[in-house]
Parts: sequence; structure tokens; C-alpha cells
Amino acid sequence: MTNASSLLEQRGLEETCIAGWLRLGNQPVAAYLHIFACTSQFSYDPQMLLKEAHAATSSVGSATVIIAMLERGRILKIANVGDCGLRVIRQGKVVFSTSPQEHYFDCPHQLSSEVVGQTYLDAVMSTVEVMEQDTIVMGSDGLFDNVFDHEIVSAVTRYSDVSETAKALCDLANTHSMDPSFDSPYSVEARAKGFDIPLWKKILGMKLTGGKLDDITVIVGRVVRTQSAA
Repeated sequence: MTNASSLLEQRGLEETCIAGWLRLGNQPVAAYLHIFACTSQFSYDPQMLLKEAHAATSSVGSATVIIAMLERGRILKIANVGDCGLRVIRQGKVVFSTSPQEHYFDCPHQLSSEVVGQTYLDAVMSTVEVMEQDTIVMGSDGLFDNVFDHEIVSAVTRYSDVSETAKALCDLANTHSMDPSFDSPYSVEARAKGFDIPLWKKILGMKLTGGKLDDITVIVGRVVRTQSAA
């Protein structure tokens, strides 16, 4: 992400920041996502940005990734590898959502430092036209495995400030992740994929439940009219 940010800064894009929250363990840490608005001289592609940023990365390991770029014409372009996600919420409803990429259950596609692995060519590309006052929620699978879409909508409706919304969603995901009785999106999917508890527990009326302990990253932004566009 640092490489992606640097590449865009070198190309003269206008920069704004939206608030987000990152939770590792029990300690929330404020974070910021740089959003770049397209200038009239620059035509970009988040897939190509992903290609260049990945090529410039020397760190060893692998990671899921999502990049969203908002043009001045209200077109949001998205490149997604793995099970990070994005929701566009308008007037209390989810009007757009990305879909996760998995090799099999709980094994997402990832960019890697290894030669064998996914590349920018494997990114799922999406384009959606957004409207003023739309709320954009981005997050790692630690959010979407533990929080249902209706809960995300509820938080967006409850808070007017995007930073407060991001923190509330991060806290909710963290709470659900540690609750063995919560029937989370993760446990629902696990059962649908054939994972379940032993038969004797099912006979006693029990079922596979619980959240997923994971790193949780939440970024929330709202589409607003800039002063220069007014």
C-alpha cells in the first residue's frame, strides 16, 4: 500500500484522507487510507497500480489486497485479490458488494513474494457509479467474517462521522470474533461448506458457531462534493 501511495503521488494526483481503524489483539490503532482523485490528465487503472505496487514490494510473505480508486465522474474502480471486501451503502441499503476469491474454504487468493502465486491478473475488477452521500466500507476478512451486512448498514446509519463508524465496526467485529456462541458469517459459511461439529453434539441440539479470530481492518469513507466541484 505504501508503494501504491507513492506511485500515485509521483503522478500528481490530488490526495485526501478518510478515517479507518485497525485492531490487532485488543488494541485499536487509528489508521488512514489515502484516496486519490483523478486529474483530467491522468487515466488510471487499479489493476495496473496493483501490478506496479506488487512489483516494487520486496517484503517476504503474502497478503490479500483491495484497491479502490474514485474518479471525479463518480466512478469507483476496484481491484480485489482474495477475501478483503468493499460495500457501497446508499440510503440504508447495500447497493454494491465485492465477492471473495478462495481456492477453497478459508484459503483466499493472495499476492505473494513467491514466483508461484496470484498476480495482478487474478484481481477481480469491478466498477460502480457512486452518488453523493454514499458510504463506502472497506475491510479485511476479519470484518466480513464476523459482521453481517445488516450490522454494517446499522452502524453506518447510527453514526454520522466516518471515523466513529469505522471504530464501531472494528469493535463489533472484535467482539463477535471472540464469541463462541455467535452464529457469524464465518460459521454460516463453514456449515454450508460441510464443516460441522460431531454427530453427538448435533443430537444434543448444538451446531457449529463462533466468530473468527483474525486481524481486523476497517476503512469507512463518504462520497461528498468537493469545494472545487461545487
